[in-house]
Amino acid sequence: MSWNDLLRMSVSNLRRRKLRTFLTVLGVLIGTASIVVMISLGLGMQQALYREVEQSGGLNTIRVTGASVGESMMYYGEGEEEPSKYVDDKLIGKLSEMEHVTLASPVYEMSVLLLKGQYEGWAQLVGMTPEALEAMNIPLAEGALPKANSGHLELLYGNGIITNFYEKNSYEGYYDTGELPDIDLARDSLFLITDQDAYYNSQNQSMGGDISSTDGSEITKPATKHVVTASGVVEGGPEDYNSYYYYVYCDLDTLKQVLKKEYSGRTIPGQPTTKSGKPYKEFYYSSAKVKVDDINHVDEVAASIREMGYNVETNAEYLDSMKSQFAIVQAVLGGIGAVSLLVAAIGIANTMMMSIYERTKEIGVMKVLGCSLKNIRQMFLLEAAFIGFLGGIAGNILSFLMSAVVNFVTGHGAAMGFDGNISYIPWWLVLLALGFAVLVGVAAGYFPAKRAMKLSPLAAIRNE
Repeated sequence: MSWNDLLRMSVSNLRRRKLRTFLTVLGVLIGTASIVVMISLGLGMQQALYREVEQSGGLNTIRVTGASVGESMMYYGEGEEEPSKYVDDKLIGKLSEMEHVTLASPVYEMSVLLLKGQYEGWAQLVGMTPEALEAMNIPLAEGALPKANSGHLELLYGNGIITNFYEKNSYEGYYDTGELPDIDLARDSLFLITDQDAYYNSQNQSMGGDISSTDGSEITKPATKHVVTASGVVEGGPEDYNSYYYYVYCDLDTLKQVLKKEYSGRTIPGQPTTKSGKPYKEFYYSSAKVKVDDINHVDEVAASIREMGYNVETNAEYLDSMKSQFAIVQAVLGGIGAVSLLVAAIGIANTMMMSIYERTKEIGVMKVLGCSLKNIRQMFLLEAAFIGFLGGIAGNILSFLMSAVVNFVTGHGAAMGFDGNISYIPWWLVLLALGFAVLVGVAAGYFPAKRAMKLSPLAAIRNE
């Protein structure tokens, strides 16, 4: 019996029992769609991670930190030894001279307030050198990167900063009302507050409250309001989450000049102090960004920096740790979906067994006419494979529809804090799911096919 004959007979047998075939295919469809959609969620998170790593400098970037400087500053009491490892200009010079290092740039971060009319909002201000900002390849909706040494602060706003503003009187913002404040970040001038203690205490004074800082010391100087303008705005709207979303970038040298002038004789927020409470003469940075010429040299450079006594974080290490976690997540999600396909396999086996009981005489006639046992087995396996194939195709189509719905409901990942779709279905997953569905169908039809081969021809013909 040729393959064309086997193919024709298999299709004919399935068409004769349309309802049973449809219900069996439906089981495979649900199982396939469950596996694909479940795995696609893990792949979507993994793709978001890749984009985040790429936006933060790629796999050949190293973040160097020493003692805590910035908003996470640790204060040391009497008798405690002060940390000595800080990121300063001297360290930046050493890092720049290291072999395989193409860029070593300081980074300074601090929390600031932005004011515009009746609105105020929190922002994380990041000061970087022009070279480091350019190396980030930040996508801009309009404008340009902040100019170096311009004399006044120019800010590059993340596309999510607008959502941080709230109305002063009602304390309601975008996430309360669903409406963006009446602020055009690209064109409006704003006030920037670096000394939040002084600002909030002045607000308390205007309402008749006491004036004191958070550490209990008296504040006599009101907060300075710096007039700032935008150099540009990051591409995307409030629903387009990315790694620049909540950040505001500026030129580092300009920021240092502004801070040193405002805090003349005082400690700049986030800067360490001596045991007597006096600020150091040197300006210390939150971290240093180091770019290596090749990914193969990242571990070597990172090890050398660690030997100097500094903390090192690499995107490659972060990616490896996250990939292992995502592998576990995908295995769990895939296992949940596989349960549905297992149930579908039982349905295929049941359909094939029922088909044997109904076609016992037909099988006996085929044997009497000289049809080989191999051909009989192939016919039943083909029928099971057809069920798996049809269910796999339909399941993949349903998977794309379900994935589109998931991405739409989650705002293409924005609602979950992802940059991009939360569900991602690559073509290799489609082909793998289709092949797996066919394999499950063949495996489920193996034992029924084997039973059909063992039927006695004479007993089968006499069967009613």
